[in-house]
Amino acid sequence: MIGSRALRIEDRVLLRGAGRFAADTQRAGELHMRVVRSPVAHGRIVSIDGTEALRLEGVTAVWTYADVADLPAIGFRLTPREELLPYRQPVLARSVVRYVGEPVAVVFAESSYLAEDAAELVDVEIESLPAHLDPDAEPVVWVDAEQASWAAGNGERLPAQDSEASVFTIGYGDVDAAFSSGEGRVFTMDARIGRHTGVPMECRGLVAVYDEAEGQLIVDGAAKVPFWNREAIAAMNGLAPSQVVVRETHVGGGFGPRGELYPEDVLVTVAAMRLRAPIKWIEDRQEHLMATNHSRGQHHRLRALVDEDGYIRALDATFTLDQGAYVRTHGATVASLTASMLPGPYVIDNLRVTAHVRLTHKTPAGTYRSPGRYEGTFARERLIDAIAHGLGLSREQVRRRNLIGPEQMPYERPIQAMGTHLVHDSGDYALLIDKAAERFDFPAIRETVSRRRAAGERVGFGFGYFVEKSGIGPSEGARVVVDSAGAVTVLCGASSVGQGVDTVLAQVVAEVLDVPHDSIRVVRGRTDQFQYGRGAFATRLTVMAGSAALNAAKAVRDKAFRTAAAELAVSVEQLRIRGGVVEVEGAEHGGLDLGQIAGILEPLRASELKEEPGLAADGWFHTDHMTYPYGLHAALVRIDEGTGRLEVERFMVAYDVGRALNPLLVEGQIAGGVAQGLGGAMYEEFLYAADGTPQSTTFMDYLVPTAAEVPPIEMLVTEDAPSPLNPLGVKGAGEGGTTAVAAAIASAVDDALQRPGAIDSVPIKPDTLRRLLQPTTTHDVPTKE
Repeated sequence: MIGSRALRIEDRVLLRGAGRFAADTQRAGELHMRVVRSPVAHGRIVSIDGTEALRLEGVTAVWTYADVADLPAIGFRLTPREELLPYRQPVLARSVVRYVGEPVAVVFAESSYLAEDAAELVDVEIESLPAHLDPDAEPVVWVDAEQASWAAGNGERLPAQDSEASVFTIGYGDVDAAFSSGEGRVFTMDARIGRHTGVPMECRGLVAVYDEAEGQLIVDGAAKVPFWNREAIAAMNGLAPSQVVVRETHVGGGFGPRGELYPEDVLVTVAAMRLRAPIKWIEDRQEHLMATNHSRGQHHRLRALVDEDGYIRALDATFTLDQGAYVRTHGATVASLTASMLPGPYVIDNLRVTAHVRLTHKTPAGTYRSPGRYEGTFARERLIDAIAHGLGLSREQVRRRNLIGPEQMPYERPIQAMGTHLVHDSGDYALLIDKAAERFDFPAIRETVSRRRAAGERVGFGFGYFVEKSGIGPSEGARVVVDSAGAVTVLCGASSVGQGVDTVLAQVVAEVLDVPHDSIRVVRGRTDQFQYGRGAFATRLTVMAGSAALNAAKAVRDKAFRTAAAELAVSVEQLRIRGGVVEVEGAEHGGLDLGQIAGILEPLRASELKEEPGLAADGWFHTDHMTYPYGLHAALVRIDEGTGRLEVERFMVAYDVGRALNPLLVEGQIAGGVAQGLGGAMYEEFLYAADGTPQSTTFMDYLVPTAAEVPPIEMLVTEDAPSPLNPLGVKGAGEGGTTAVAAAIASAVDDALQRPGAIDSVPIKPDTLRRLLQPTTTHDVPTKE
């Protein structure tokens, strides 16, 4: 069962139209919340008057900051840094607004239509102030001493803070000594990655009600990290965590932005407690594009010291991250991952990376599929191509010269990623290039490119290499339960954002108990059904929850064997499990099915057998290291010289996941990841007017690739480097489809233009290509393979 292309068990209910998303959750007497948002990017609140709104029949309440002044700023879930505390966001703007779309008030009414009408009647007067939009500009004063002290929430009196929220440096070796040695050549690269984000099909939403009879706050519609959100919601509402039940509904995509704790989520739960009514909030798409986390938005400046054979002796890197107006739940996660993962698959003897986290009057930023790696891979791989051109070497030669060798595994860098020591657990990076070149026939592609180019076409071929990370700990658990009918249930703290986690967990348990995977029920994402869960992020669940489920299933099997051995008067060693039946090896008949064994384990008989009642067991998996899958992306592109239109004719992905528990799901993750990577490379970008007004608030302006723009994705999934860090040998597959898309397309466009280094920013738009296609005094320079 493990390794089979099993169909997803999640899809049956969805295909029948019986799924339940946040907007489908309805409760009698519910009130609908509508958020009143700032129309200006930076300004001082003069007044907010909800009088006219309250005159509408059916409007229950209008809240401003004064009504929720007792609530603290929203805390950090990941990568907290003390210097970031003064930049946390209040649930409603206090006295100053810092981005268009910031919540300044909320309206509660008996219908969503009435709530929207009432919100338009709330009179908001804001004195506009200059907007600071360029993260590369000199920092400006961001928050005064009072706001900084309040947001920090630690009782300290802080001074005013400027827009550079954090600066930190990581590295190893002696970069300065290497550069001052006078040996080797110095190459530089300036690279920019545009601001964009995940835009899932389903916008955010939440429904909360306080159950007076049970004394519990019930929250439906959560995603990604329900257990962390439970703790935060409980603290915000003055409740014990056991008094808050958070339940996932079906989720129409996550990708990083969905599931974090936003101001609107807090307001829904607080209103449910204070108004003693069910509260429902569903975000519309314009709100989503203005208020849900943006991402990317980085500017890299790289400097490398390189030997004549292409070996990189030192890398000195600085980058600026456009954080937007506040630091939300992710803390410094994106900056940390950008810095720590910047070396990718290459040795690099001496490394220094300096991160500048800077605030601007834009929507706050957070994580998006392959956060930090998409950006860093683009910058690093652009540098590798520049080195190849400068030294007269092929792009492949330079990469091979610098790859970490299989004999060096596990390969440790003396830095950390997401709080864990960065140790490449396994891999044969050069072998993957060999396999990709053979599978996709790179020589034939290059020959075709040369022939078409000679005929006058602007075509090019390029690639980029990357290392991903997955399986962050520290812990995850699962419980496997078999009832007296033989039905198997897996309960766990995992969460689903559509990635197929139910199917994978069912396959793992089915492998051990030898039952059909589609007969297994998986219960997850409910804080009242399991005691702990860290969530669905950082491509962690196949490693963590999969290993926990494996351990739990083995414990159930062992318990079944012990019970059957006692009942059948044989030794455990004589037993096997086949088709969910525990039977004696070599015996043609007899045996006990799992349901019968569960029935035997009623309390009295279980006590006689010195077993706990019931056929059930918990399994846990703990780790203090991540796993590191790796891959190669390659692209064949064509540029229309008249319009500047860029067409991706072929896109190829070679990816080693250690062990593919379900190749069908791995391929699905890769395909979706590539589509999103194409968006960032060619189409998607949040743009702002000079006063901070967003200019990408509908899909007319914020372009996402459709089926017409995404080519068929050619894939090679390998299992050459199983991870030694978990019993399944698996590494995550959720983000590697995205990581090197921009790098590969940029490399291919350079090749098509015959101008190495021409592309130093994404997205690559037609007007950029038309400008680059204009005649210049510089002759075309072939890209050496």
